[in-house]
Amino acid sequence: MEKRPEQSAQPRSGAVRSPYEVLGVSEDASEAEIYFAYNRLANAHEGVAGEPASHGHLEEIRAAYETLADPARRAELDAARQGTAVAVREEGRSPGETSPQARAVAAPEEARLSRNPVDRLTRRLPRPWRVAIDWIVTIVGAIAIVLLIKAYVVNPYRIPSSSMEPTLHCGTPQPGCLARFSDRVLANRFIYHLRDPHRGEIVVFKTPAEAEEKCGAGGTFVKRIIGLPGETVRERDGRIFIDGKLLNEPYVKPPNRDFDSGRWVVPKGRYFMMGDNRAQSCDSRRWGSVPRGNLVGPVFAVYWPPTRIGFR
Repeated sequence: MEKRPEQSAQPRSGAVRSPYEVLGVSEDASEAEIYFAYNRLANAHEGVAGEPASHGHLEEIRAAYETLADPARRAELDAARQGTAVAVREEGRSPGETSPQARAVAAPEEARLSRNPVDRLTRRLPRPWRVAIDWIVTIVGAIAIVLLIKAYVVNPYRIPSSSMEPTLHCGTPQPGCLARFSDRVLANRFIYHLRDPHRGEIVVFKTPAEAEEKCGAGGTFVKRIIGLPGETVRERDGRIFIDGKLLNEPYVKPPNRDFDSGRWVVPKGRYFMMGDNRAQSCDSRRWGSVPRGNLVGPVFAVYWPPTRIGFR
């Protein structure tokens, strides 16, 4: 019976090989080359892992990989090898020279791993620097995304006054507020680029200059759209009429009505805004309608306090 020759766990010369030799990679090999050289050799020995010689060789491969994969151990090995001029040739290749097979396996994978432009730019830097730069780029990118979303998609706002009670709460000790904490709401900043505003929507908007003169406050307000461009809004005995028709307003509670009277024509391209708490609201009845360009977007959710979380 013909016996299969046993594989030797050590080179024929009996000399201890360097980790570079064991894995068949060069001393300036990248992490990808080392990793795939190890995988190639380990997989080649899996089929005979039960044989003592092959098992010993596999342990040698693992030890070599653990040394080269650890930056500190690899640096220590390189320092120890400096000044040593032991020329070991293996099958006509220089010590540690990557075999054609290893290059064929490592090159495509290294190219795949380098699709990230940050990886390509930092591939020659020490690992701690690469990790730090990767974290910095990730954090900066996340902040940029949040700022872009805040500027163009969704933005949070706080309800500062009682003009929208009880639909949206403001926090005590402000007069007329029904809660300990003000509602924090989210406004959709892009929807009005796709469609026109609708009557009844609660909208965040930039107040006209007249608002600061009439109400002593300016900046950003939150009110409800009552009148649309070209309509006539009339208030009589605490009720609102649009072009002569009574407007159904279940969101205005009887104690929040006032009994002022007035008539306003909404110009083209403008919107008539009113608070749900009519008795405490300084709105379009005092400072006029709001241009379409001042509308930031409709409120679609309350995100704080926890007991008030929900969609509007």
